[in-house]
Amino acid sequence: MNYRQIQSVIEGLLFAAGDEGLDAKQIADVLELQPHEVTGLLKQMTELFKREERGVQIVEIAGAFQMTTLPEHAPYFERLAQSPTRSSLSQAALETLAIVAYKQPITRIDIEQIRGVKADRALQTLTAKNLIVEVGRAEAIGRPILYGTTKSFLDYFGLAGLHELPEASLQNPDDLEEETRMLFEKLEGHQLTIDDVQGASKESEG
Repeated sequence: MNYRQIQSVIEGLLFAAGDEGLDAKQIADVLELQPHEVTGLLKQMTELFKREERGVQIVEIAGAFQMTTLPEHAPYFERLAQSPTRSSLSQAALETLAIVAYKQPITRIDIEQIRGVKADRALQTLTAKNLIVEVGRAEAIGRPILYGTTKSFLDYFGLAGLHELPEASLQNPDDLEEETRMLFEKLEGHQLTIDDVQGASKESEG
């Protein structure tokens, strides 16, 4: 592969890694390169993204490289999260939310092992809607983010506390996806929209 192709692969790797990121050695091992070669390529990519005014950037946090959005674009992401057309949650987001609710605190990797699919988009959606939040870091390689539910989660489903979650037999991880579907079938009649919760919060503040 030429440098352009390698950079394309690195971009895909960083996208797939999500908020966990990858360090230069991890990327080098995948591409069978030396870490210093990867570092040089990442520097070129960072400069290229800035020069082309791309909507994403590459940043280094605690030794790990991540692909993130631009801070100055934050107002637009807030509008997207608050848009009425984005108020309902997809099945993937609901299942991810249920896993967090029952297994919190939990990392993205653990969620993906349970569901068998990537969870980046669902976690981003749930975080943007303030249904889950970062509650700490796991004592593991890379210090992955631990997720937990918020008060808005309780408001969203009309729960006084986590103790009111429907009982589910979660002893067998293989059954968890089925249990999450059962959970939200039970809560379907009580589920509010995000707009309802946000409106109620504003009224209580007033």
